[in-house]
Amino acid sequence: MTSTSAAIETPAQHGRMTAGLTFVMAAACGLIVANLYYAQPLAGPIAAAIGLPPHLTGLIVTLTQIGYGLGLLFIVPLGDLLENRRLILIMIAATAISLVGAGLSSAAVPFLLASLAIGLTSSAVQMIVPFAASLTPEEHRGRVVGNVVSGLMIGIMMARPVASFVTGLTNWHVIFFASAVVMVVLGFILASRLPKRTPHTQLSYGGLLASLGTLYATQPILRRRAFYQFCQFAAFSLFWTVTPLVLAGPAFNLSQTGIALFALVGVAGAIASPIAGRLADRDLGKPATALGILSVGIAFLITHIFTEGSTAALALLTIAAVLLDFGVAMTLVISQRAIYTLGADLRSRLNGLFMATFFVGGALGSAIGAWAFAEGGWMLASTIGVALSAVAFVYFLTERKPHHRHPQPKA
Repeated sequence: MTSTSAAIETPAQHGRMTAGLTFVMAAACGLIVANLYYAQPLAGPIAAAIGLPPHLTGLIVTLTQIGYGLGLLFIVPLGDLLENRRLILIMIAATAISLVGAGLSSAAVPFLLASLAIGLTSSAVQMIVPFAASLTPEEHRGRVVGNVVSGLMIGIMMARPVASFVTGLTNWHVIFFASAVVMVVLGFILASRLPKRTPHTQLSYGGLLASLGTLYATQPILRRRAFYQFCQFAAFSLFWTVTPLVLAGPAFNLSQTGIALFALVGVAGAIASPIAGRLADRDLGKPATALGILSVGIAFLITHIFTEGSTAALALLTIAAVLLDFGVAMTLVISQRAIYTLGADLRSRLNGLFMATFFVGGALGSAIGAWAFAEGGWMLASTIGVALSAVAFVYFLTERKPHHRHPQPKA
């Protein structure tokens, strides 16, 4: 690729990444990404309220996911072209408008359009993570990325139970209005706390998009790390698609509140994010990756130790949820830290490609999980989860020892 851009990454910028700003960016990631998941446990009530036929209920979740995927590929790369703070604030404002649109909707078409817009604009979360990396010197980058990603993981895990609790107390419209208010407040906080970061590039928007294919083809670290996370998040989505069905079934017979509490326990796995970042900063990314991949496979295996429906089985399923979330968070942070070393001027595009692959894995995991549970129950679904972990680990065994210094790719 020809040399046409150079990112601004100065010591002055590095000094701006304080503990307070790290916390703000982590909280922002969690609050924004939660918008992608609020509707998932509410799909049934929402479909009934807006007149959506039962066989089309899945569109409520699917369109949000499609919007997010489009945002990763077509909007997130703008972080390598436009001033980052302004871009993030515009996206958050658009998210707030989209949430209000969803909350006001009483018919199917307006709600589904709002769902697509929520996914599209919530891709702002993947502008914040590389922004945080760009404000941090390399020797501390893993720690900061880990802390910020911990906020993202907590947001993913908290969204479903929070939506269920709020809707149980009021109605489904409230969660969208409440999140819109949160987005407005968050926008004001970020406007006052985020420093400006303007990439210097000669590429046009079309040039940025055209470079995505070349980046994917020429960056083996990106391809490898994206594949690890494709398998990890496919297993993650399979687990969290199927376990609510298992817990609500005749063996455990848990209420929706019980299932929400189960999901809350899984949040403990987010502790892996800051740990992973510190391991990466100490050049221990490879063993940490192995630990993360193996944790996911073990999580599925231990659920079969005791008879389904017993208290012991429920306890192990809970431990499995924490272990699985731990493993996914571990490899996510290690992987993002690895791809951010490939070039300061490439980070938004690299992150967009990485997360798009990550996202496809999650979407496939959810679809396969629902099919597997219908066909063979938890046994078939968990077997697929173990297989995904095994494939990732076999591929991991082919990883060569990295060189101490990576050449700086150009864009």
